[in-house]
Amino acid sequence: MPAVHHETFRVRYYECDAYGHLNNINYLRWMQEAAFAASAAVEYDFARYDEIGHLWLVRQTDIEYLIPLAYGEEVEIKTWVMDFRRFRSRRAYEFTHVRTGQLAAKASTDWAYLNSETLRPTMIPKDMQRAFVPEGFPDKAPRRERFPTPPPPPANVFSIRRQVEWRDIDQMWHVNNAMYLAYIEDAATHVSEAHGWPMQRMTDAGFGIIARQHCIEYLQPARLGDELEIATWYSIPRRVAATRHYTISRVDDGELLARAQTLWVWVDIKTGKPICIPEHFLDEFADNLAGDI
Repeated sequence: MPAVHHETFRVRYYECDAYGHLNNINYLRWMQEAAFAASAAVEYDFARYDEIGHLWLVRQTDIEYLIPLAYGEEVEIKTWVMDFRRFRSRRAYEFTHVRTGQLAAKASTDWAYLNSETLRPTMIPKDMQRAFVPEGFPDKAPRRERFPTPPPPPANVFSIRRQVEWRDIDQMWHVNNAMYLAYIEDAATHVSEAHGWPMQRMTDAGFGIIARQHCIEYLQPARLGDELEIATWYSIPRRVAATRHYTISRVDDGELLARAQTLWVWVDIKTGKPICIPEHFLDEFADNLAGDI
């Protein structure tokens, strides 16, 4: 069985969004911190990775939000390694509301093990695997899900551009994985405004749109000064939810750096309960829906 690590966090005021909920980007930041602490707990801290000349980088993040978290609430993150492949390892996370015991979110990250100098994948050493999973894995590891194939974007796909700022990068001198979530949420806000639905209009109408699931695949690093283009479009509108797709590309060479999908749910602002997507809302987004709908 894998070594299980527990970390407790308290939601701080500046980590909350306008709805009073823990902002989505902070879940990913906490996951990263919990992963670092879990690694250090089995004697693989930053100093040891520096010594052996290797590091871990996130290749994919999947998260499902189950209940919102508010200012002052304590959350326990339970994390463990789900599997090891030749160069990659998947880690699971559970967010539990300490006072109520409710599961608030669940997530996983797919980490790649790389040589620090070349940034090329390296075989994960057996002694490292034993440190994280001292009793060994069960015979059958949980199935890995590939990044879902998006439908082709509509002819009128919406896009915005932004430059990578100093505040976006981490100690690897590239955009931190959590910041990509901020980029795609900014794109979602801008596309809503462009189609006549700024946040204030939604609030006045009594509803909000909140994320239920995020899936992000990281393909190439974005670096300081890069100009990025974030493209986005809707597909699969259901009764109360719709999937929004995103690509993040570097403008200079057109290289695809990341792609993402988010399941957004329409909710009543006062009750937090899901509501049907207003018909006129979808009508105004007709040119941003994938053509197979």
